[in-house]
Amino acid sequence: MRRGKNREGEEGLEFAILKDIAIIFALAVGVLFICHRLNIPVIVGFLLTGVLAGPHGLGLVETSEHVHVIAEFGVILLLFSIGLEFSFKHLASIKKTILLGGSIQVGLTILFTFILAELAGLKANQAVFLGFLVSLSSTAIVLKQLTERADINTPHGKTALGILIYQDIIVVFMMLFTPFLGGGENVGPVTSILLKTVLIIVVVMLLTLYIIPPLLYQITRTQSRELFMLSIIAICFSVAWLTSSAGLSLALGAFLAGLIISESEYSHQALANIMPFIDTFTSLFFVSIGMLLDINFLAQHLGIIILLSLGIFLGKSIISAIATLLLGYPLRVAILAGLILFQVGEFSFILAQVGIEHQLISMDIYQGFLAAAIITMMLTPFVINMAPRVAVAIYKLPWPQRLLRGSLPEIEELEEELNLEDHLVIIGYGLNGKNLSRAAAYAGIPYVILEINADTVREEKKKGEPIYYGDATHELVLKHVNVEKARVVVIAISDSAATRRVTYIARKLSPMAYIIVRTRFVADMHDLYELGADQVIPEEYETSIEIFARVLARYMVPHEEIEAYIESVRREGYEMFRSLSREELKMMNRPDFFQGMEITSIRIPYNSILAGKKIEEVEIRKKYGVTVVAIQREKEIIPNPGGHDLILPDDILFLLGEKEKLHSFIHRFLPGR
Repeated sequence: MRRGKNREGEEGLEFAILKDIAIIFALAVGVLFICHRLNIPVIVGFLLTGVLAGPHGLGLVETSEHVHVIAEFGVILLLFSIGLEFSFKHLASIKKTILLGGSIQVGLTILFTFILAELAGLKANQAVFLGFLVSLSSTAIVLKQLTERADINTPHGKTALGILIYQDIIVVFMMLFTPFLGGGENVGPVTSILLKTVLIIVVVMLLTLYIIPPLLYQITRTQSRELFMLSIIAICFSVAWLTSSAGLSLALGAFLAGLIISESEYSHQALANIMPFIDTFTSLFFVSIGMLLDINFLAQHLGIIILLSLGIFLGKSIISAIATLLLGYPLRVAILAGLILFQVGEFSFILAQVGIEHQLISMDIYQGFLAAAIITMMLTPFVINMAPRVAVAIYKLPWPQRLLRGSLPEIEELEEELNLEDHLVIIGYGLNGKNLSRAAAYAGIPYVILEINADTVREEKKKGEPIYYGDATHELVLKHVNVEKARVVVIAISDSAATRRVTYIARKLSPMAYIIVRTRFVADMHDLYELGADQVIPEEYETSIEIFARVLARYMVPHEEIEAYIESVRREGYEMFRSLSREELKMMNRPDFFQGMEITSIRIPYNSILAGKKIEEVEIRKKYGVTVVAIQREKEIIPNPGGHDLILPDDILFLLGEKEKLHSFIHRFLPGR
């Protein structure tokens, strides 16, 4: 009887979990659809779903315990994926500037929060822990926004990414240190914890060097995708369980498991295999965070929470900007980086749960922090979109020139204007700038390069490139490279807002220069022409042009017709791609003869019945409908061979014909093919 009741209870629990998950995903579909229409990140949509579905919202899910159990898997997989994207070699080779920037940002944020928290009456250990929580930013939201805006390779994008990487690493050590901040009641002797930590690190190193790589090699030899995926998940949860059993966190174990696999050549495949699980489980993690938010608490303390959110926004923005300035970047880059990193991150929620376990924060403080954190995350996409305009407005204030220019040590600055005339100015030394400089050097054209990446400037200067460090949005920097006397100015930078400003300043300084601007998006073309560009080349359509040119060539469209079409597309500002119908886009009529036609090549073996015969003897065109358009004989090419030309052993015949007829001919004379 008791067994029957237990079974009924288990079935009821399973049904309750299934019902809660079904409600969450159904509600998430509607919320995410609205968020997509409003251009709001999906993570914010998941947070809103949790707020609405949770016990403090509509009450559709009465308890968040069921969701928390599943969300734990999301935490493990999220940290596992971060570990996969690193390696011990990569961690050891993190550039000094990134390490310095991350250390400054995290350290100053902890110090700033500690001072304010102690003034508010909190204990020292609680103040430090709050500093941990506030110092972290949202990798998931920021990277999504930077990728969508194509800003990931800009100076401010790279700086933000470097600081985020540092935060993702340091959070593991914060989790390890948090129990000690809690007073050590539930931790055990410090010596014991350190010994366990050292032992686990030794085990991880042994697994990394001697066990996991050969094991994965044997598994991959089976070519079983299911076996490989299960092996990866087994490694992840086994190491997480190992660290948890030793009194350390599950998250630390998951991160170490990722590091173990990252040292092998199978890390990319492992990440690809578990990515769907990561997306699913982490979505439930963010939903569970939203379910924790108490709407009544938010309403009762709305003023305090708004002030707290504003304090986090201003404090983190200023500190992140200071960290960027200390790396030597100009003020504009620092402002943009600061406005990107102002929010509280997803790992702060994970860390907060650890803090609650060790009684470092009360539930009131937790609810206040949770509300402010969610508000900052929701504001992130809007702030990032406004950041370029804010940066331009702040940049116009009377700041010291040294601050506007940036101050990177060991970088040769432009103390005097270069004595160049009729030269080429290349702004930005990415792939386009590099290729352009090579072409200019080959043609003997005098040129000078402006680049804002200090490492790039150092490396290229050693190679003899005329490259200088400088922010081209600053008028004085453009004057240093004598832009007034340049014949051509090419602007090839990834920052859309900076591209506009550089175009405007270059035209103001040099009314006669021919300004060519590369942009990622066609939507920017009109503004850039208005600002003074002579030619704007959008990457979106130039890539399309390259692809369709090769496709048309494959379909035997004459080369001159392809070139004429490309010229007309560019001459009309790519309008043909945007507004004209399919009928209007038609080129000269291509003969139906070419439809279904292919060109292939075959090598004549020595034992072939074709060897030693004339083309007319075989009657290739008459009997098989195939034309020999060329013969390659060693290094000689015989174009348009006649009927009297011989086919010799080891010749390569280039054949034109319909696919079926080519197949029939090859099958007849080269059965092995």
